[in-house]
Amino acid sequence: MRPTLYSAQELDQFLADHVVATMPEVKGVLGTEVSKTALRKLKQLDYLASYSHSGRYYTLERIARFDHRGLWSHHGMHFSKHGTLMSTLQHFVSTATEGCFASELEHVLSVGVKVSLSRLLAAGRVSRHKIANRYLYCSVDATVRQQQVLARHLMASAEQEMSDEARAATVIFLSLLDEKERRLYAGVEAIKYGFGGDQWIAELLGMHPKTVARGRKELLSGEIEVGRTRRQGGGRKSTEKKAPESSTKSKP
Repeated sequence: MRPTLYSAQELDQFLADHVVATMPEVKGVLGTEVSKTALRKLKQLDYLASYSHSGRYYTLERIARFDHRGLWSHHGMHFSKHGTLMSTLQHFVSTATEGCFASELEHVLSVGVKVSLSRLLAAGRVSRHKIANRYLYCSVDATVRQQQVLARHLMASAEQEMSDEARAATVIFLSLLDEKERRLYAGVEAIKYGFGGDQWIAELLGMHPKTVARGRKELLSGEIEVGRTRRQGGGRKSTEKKAPESSTKSKP
């Protein structure tokens, strides 16, 4: 049987090599069967537990590459710099200018949130307001909540008041753009919208939310090839035109 080591340094190297680990793997590296001992060593390394998969996966904070929302995913395992799923939900709900619907949170976090939202509501960590038979989750601060509800009503009014002419003009404008330009335009609008923008802009422009998200991520990363609509090497291969062979008549 492997001797008890309890080496945080060895665990640090294991996570650096494997990116994520389960609790059995962590305990195996440390040489202990005690979960409390493993968690104590993880705390020494500034660890993160996944907010997906019931927190079964662990990584190091320095390994995570968080996006502008503080989220990071690795092979379907999701992590947040805000901590657990409930802590992450509370942060998003409390800081969103227009509050959050459950569907918006699920789209962004890629996990179910209804049970966790119910627990947050029961614990008094979030509040909610009914809008058109849907619950808008808001901050528990009365002033902030009032501003969030007002902003959501204004947003809904702006969407409804978009004239037929404006919609037609938008459709015509998009038809003039190539695939990449449409994606980036949608990404700009999603960034301007804020939280939940991918879904809202996708519905407004008749695009897939993943396409909008891709455009937004490309813009935020700054890694855009100017003047190129396809990746290098894409498209039909060019064919070289051969010069016609000169035909010379042999002299008799």
